[in-house]
Amino acid sequence: METRLHSGLLFALYQLSLMVGIALMPVALVVRRFGFTLPIDRPIDRLRAAYERTRSEE
Repeated sequence: METRLHSGLLFALYQLSLMVGIALMPVALVVRRFGFTLPIDRPIDRLRAAYERTRSEE
């Protein structure tokens, strides 16, 4: 039960981070023109890896 809850929570956070990344895409494109980048890929990759680890443990 606890691993299923943990897996579900990670999945929800992963999906939320993807939505935030998509929503910030226009901002990221403007910021990139000024030579900066938004580090949104790091949390998305970490949440994806954590979710995949929990899915492989079940």
